[in-house]
Amino acid sequence: MEVQIKKIKPKKSEIYNTYWRFAAERQRIFFSRLKQNYPPWTEDSILSTYKFTNAYRAADRVSQYLIKNIIYNGESTPEEVFFRIILFKLFNKIETWEGLQRHLGVLSFREYDFESYCNTLYTIRQNNGAIYSGAYIMASGKSQFGFKKKHENHLKLIEKMMSDKVFEIISASDNMEEVFLKLTSYPIIGRFLGYQFATDINYSTLTNFSEMDFVKAGPGAKDGIRKCFSSLGEYTEENVIEMMTDIQEREFERLGIEFKTLWGRPLQLIDCQNLFCEVDKYSRVAHPNARGYSNRVRIKQRFQQTSHRPMDYFFPPKWNLNKKIYKDYE
Repeated sequence: MEVQIKKIKPKKSEIYNTYWRFAAERQRIFFSRLKQNYPPWTEDSILSTYKFTNAYRAADRVSQYLIKNIIYNGESTPEEVFFRIILFKLFNKIETWEGLQRHLGVLSFREYDFESYCNTLYTIRQNNGAIYSGAYIMASGKSQFGFKKKHENHLKLIEKMMSDKVFEIISASDNMEEVFLKLTSYPIIGRFLGYQFATDINYSTLTNFSEMDFVKAGPGAKDGIRKCFSSLGEYTEENVIEMMTDIQEREFERLGIEFKTLWGRPLQLIDCQNLFCEVDKYSRVAHPNARGYSNRVRIKQRFQQTSHRPMDYFFPPKWNLNKKIYKDYE
């Protein structure tokens, strides 16, 4: 990947080194849990108290569920794979997906019926509360599709995308940016979601782009970037993320930090983007005087261990990681 040379480089803040230390410690926790070590997995009181995503996005619980249980579990035609991905990601909640499965059986576009899905989602909401993840806020889509309930508009969005055969357009795309632009041409899907959805689709066989090809900085990442750099110089936020992926090995070495990669896979653009989001949260406690664009000062979610059993990790087969996962622990 070529990084455009800028005349004026970003100026690091006092929080800059926290980015690399956070990434390494969060990854160390990941491997410690994989080895089934008993807690505590870290001496960092912030990491042990609050909830943070993994250093690698694909290793997170929701991404793992998407990859294992949705993308590579079911009919493998482009139409059905795309339908499952978009249906899951619009809600981004495992409990909602499993609720739909309990009521409707196998979830496929071939058997899709608007009224059945609407009624089932309403029932799930009545019984379980929220049907949407709290990870990000979804626009209602009412002005575009005209329904009172958010999930009705989102189902109509899926119908529109399926009618337009977006899965064929995406499969024929030359690069990840084309996928991003196609997704963001639809209502409800903004720039942040467009990049996240393009990344999720790229876990599947619909596309096969490098995660080093394209990046978009989300709001949380922009907050983290502002905290790590006092000035961006002539760099955009995306240029900063690209720079971080390029210098990762050198920076870990400079700080004397051991960073264990994902079985030989270095941090990708999506991972460095997400790490800025997590460092923004971490800094609210570690560096309380630092301010991002949002001026948030609290970390909302506390860490709660839900299971002592380690997750059975599974990554996109095209990454050639799955045979390496448990080699160290056999």
